[in-house]
Amino acid sequence: MNLDLTGKRALVTGSSAGLGEATAKLLAAEGAAVVVHGRDKERTERVAREIREAGGSATAVLGDLAEDGAAADVAREAVAGGPVDILVNNAGFYRHLSWAEASPGEWLDTYNVNVVSGVRMIQHLVPAMRERGWGRVITIGGGLASQPMNTHPQYNATLAARHNLAVSLARDLKGTGVTSNVVSPGAILVEATKDLVTGIGPARGWGETWDEIQPNAVDALIPNDQERFGEPDEIAAAVAYLCSGYAQYVSGATLRVDGGLIRSAF
Repeated sequence: MNLDLTGKRALVTGSSAGLGEATAKLLAAEGAAVVVHGRDKERTERVAREIREAGGSATAVLGDLAEDGAAADVAREAVAGGPVDILVNNAGFYRHLSWAEASPGEWLDTYNVNVVSGVRMIQHLVPAMRERGWGRVITIGGGLASQPMNTHPQYNATLAARHNLAVSLARDLKGTGVTSNVVSPGAILVEATKDLVTGIGPARGWGETWDEIQPNAVDALIPNDQERFGEPDEIAAAVAYLCSGYAQYVSGATLRVDGGLIRSAF
């Protein structure tokens, strides 16, 4: 399937590593001019450079989207090379905290980074998409939005908010030619996930090596029909599809890419 994103310009927030990096690289491979965003200059510029070395088009922008002024600067730099047609709200963070450890301040910080930062970018960039009559807003959510864990409750709640705002935005975009959707990953094998699992694996009796730990970790933490962790490229592929012309009739939807981890039919 040729997604033909040539002539489109995409901003992928939080794309200096992990899911965002994989998404930026795949969108570029499909022909989009990509704006790689991050807070670390070296990592962000590395991703943009690797895209260009592979024959794609990419520029790097830096800024903390949790701050109004910095978010406005990121949006301004992103459109300096042309209008942004695709916004992938990927940036976010969490800390593994219990209910007792997650203070009200932690809740506020997590909500600002994971929810309000995306709202800032939507408000900066979507009005111009409306005017042009075409655009894509993809929010990266997660299964914990609908099936929360007992730990890191502040993060679970922000994922639910991300799903909700994406659907609300889709309703607001009725008749504009702009769509808003959610890609909801399961447990994806990025570096931080592997570090966490290998760190706790031996103490939990899952084994000592990664080959021993991985299947036991999947059974204990994320039992799913594919019996494995997901890969970043699998999330990127779902985003790329929703950005394409093939998905023009898809709006306000949640596309789960989790191997069957979430058991609900809806």
